[in-house]
Amino acid sequence: MLTRIDFYTLLNRRKTLVIDGALATELETRGHDLNHQLWSGRTLQEDPESIQKVHLDYYLAGADIAITASYQTSTDGLQKYLHVSNDEAISLIQRSVHLAQRARDQAYKQGRDAKTCKLLVAGSVGPYGAFLHDGSEYRGDYSMTTEHYRDFHYPRVKALVDAGVDMLAIETIPSMPEIEAILLMLAKDFPTTIAWLSITLRDSEHLSDGTPIKSVITATAESKQIIAAGVNCIPLRMVTASLQHMKSVLEDLPAAQQMPLLCYPNSGETFHSETNSWEGSGLGSDDELATRVAYWRDAGARLIGGCCRTGPGHVGGIAKTLKEQHAQEQEEEG
Repeated sequence: MLTRIDFYTLLNRRKTLVIDGALATELETRGHDLNHQLWSGRTLQEDPESIQKVHLDYYLAGADIAITASYQTSTDGLQKYLHVSNDEAISLIQRSVHLAQRARDQAYKQGRDAKTCKLLVAGSVGPYGAFLHDGSEYRGDYSMTTEHYRDFHYPRVKALVDAGVDMLAIETIPSMPEIEAILLMLAKDFPTTIAWLSITLRDSEHLSDGTPIKSVITATAESKQIIAAGVNCIPLRMVTASLQHMKSVLEDLPAAQQMPLLCYPNSGETFHSETNSWEGSGLGSDDELATRVAYWRDAGARLIGGCCRTGPGHVGGIAKTLKEQHAQEQEEEG
């Protein structure tokens, strides 16, 4: 597990880190049927090597961070939909970490420089809404007690931490009570663990459940464990405005609470949970995400990647664009 200081040292040296893209989309592209309540989580049991190969391809495309295949794999979900024991569920969650770690080792052997380009593994922690499998991670229209949220999230977080992730990716969170419960759990049960928090939105100034973004950022910035915050799995058209708003909120906070922002949007298509399908035109080319990188960096994003319906080509475009921008900045500074 990286420390907060380790992470910021790496980020300051690299300026911007590249997050990988969609796992489920890429598995479907390669012939896997993910029409299941666990999406790519079922593949952890049936064909784990294919997940490792996707991680490797993202690393080789230029990703600095791989997000584990644990988004949909709460212990509750694994036991309910795969009919496994609790111990087997924990083992599958930890397998998601080991697959990403092995892919990282392969990437080093195939050309990524471990000294100048340290690669990271982020353990995915999806919301309770993902377990419901009804699209509520984009609405936040569910409610549980703080204790119930902790009971749901704790086993997966512990499994990921015990397996050796570098950080947690607490992602696609639509609900303020769930955010508050997760922050409390981290502080109490995992005080040395760092994480990023990414949320889904109703609009550029409100969380999916309607909570003002200002409240989310203020609460997150007070945590000693959250090292970046931002958005994921929102349409491209919403990203710049939401980042600009988050940046304005952060600028009003004390210097000690400043933190980098992040974004990894989806392709812009609309997900229909009842049919497990996407609707819309999506991205036209591998470079379409990359064309927005300069705007997102100006708005404070220091970690950038893709989410649903993006692939290694899109991530490669982001990595290439960032490399060119960094080279130009160094030339201007020099």
